[in-house]
Amino acid sequence: MTAYTIIIPLLAGLLGIVIGLLIRKLAYQNSNNIEKQITEIGQQHAELTGRLKSFTQAQEDARGQLNRNLAARLDNVSKTVTDNLKESGEKTTKTLGNIGERLSTIDKAQEQIAALSGQVVELQQILDNKQARGAFGETQLADIVKDGLPESAYDFQFTLSNGKRADCIIRLPKPPGPIVIDSKFPLEAYQSFRKSKNEKEAQVALKQMQNDTLKHAQDIASRYILQDETAEAALMFLPSESIFSEIHLRLPQVIEKCRSLRVYPVSPNTMSLTLNTVRAIMRDVQMREQASLIQKEVETLLVDINRLMNRVGKLRSHFDQASKDIDLIEKSSNKIGNRSERISDLELGNQEKVKDPNVLPNGN
Repeated sequence: MTAYTIIIPLLAGLLGIVIGLLIRKLAYQNSNNIEKQITEIGQQHAELTGRLKSFTQAQEDARGQLNRNLAARLDNVSKTVTDNLKESGEKTTKTLGNIGERLSTIDKAQEQIAALSGQVVELQQILDNKQARGAFGETQLADIVKDGLPESAYDFQFTLSNGKRADCIIRLPKPPGPIVIDSKFPLEAYQSFRKSKNEKEAQVALKQMQNDTLKHAQDIASRYILQDETAEAALMFLPSESIFSEIHLRLPQVIEKCRSLRVYPVSPNTMSLTLNTVRAIMRDVQMREQASLIQKEVETLLVDINRLMNRVGKLRSHFDQASKDIDLIEKSSNKIGNRSERISDLELGNQEKVKDPNVLPNGN
């Protein structure tokens, strides 16, 4: 047996002992570290538990505050919604009331439109009938004349010397003299023109309207313009502004021909303006007629004023004479007073006062 065989096991044994000691030491150290770490972990766990508890409490507090805030906001929202609903309800009620009033107004307007439609139908029936149309034109003319002139200035259905009866005559002084107005305008051609469906029918109706209007103007000129009896012109009354406009716009040659015949077409509006001019002419004529009377009255007034002035002068001379007489009376009264004082002084024996040089001894 060699030395190596003995040393090697010993070294191996020692190495095993050393390794064991080292392992035990390391195990002890690890055990201490583990306990320390466990202690630290326990502390950290306790601290984490406290933090979790604090966080939980804060979360509960925050949840409670959030619930309170949400409840307050819900209350505000509920109040706002209630107020808005109330206001919207009031506005809706008011709007419905306004709608009801407007519907009532619309119903009344529809009733009026229906009534007007009936009147239009009646008017159309009147215009379709020649005799009724003539009466309608005469009535319309009569209303305009009565509104525009005094009763003494016109006459209806006046018979002229030739036996023709005028619808209306305006009593204008000469010149120009009484002027006749005819209201029987033929409307058949105009109605055909309004009902025309194409340009050809319209032209045919216009041609007929031209012929009817010219013939009517010639009849007026021959019947109602009489020398030394009426004015040198007459008026042809058109019962509609639309007829008056159509003739002026589409048939200007007819207007020129009527003027050459001294027959002047007038509409309701232009008739009113014409009557205003007639009223001004009548007022001017009346003023001229009264001018001479006013002049005579002024001359008489001047004579009366001169006579009054003369009488005032005489009265002034009487006043002057009376003033002089009053002065003389006052002078005599003063003398009488002075003489009374002298007599009184004589009775009292006051001789000095009697010899007063201011007293006139001759009694003047």
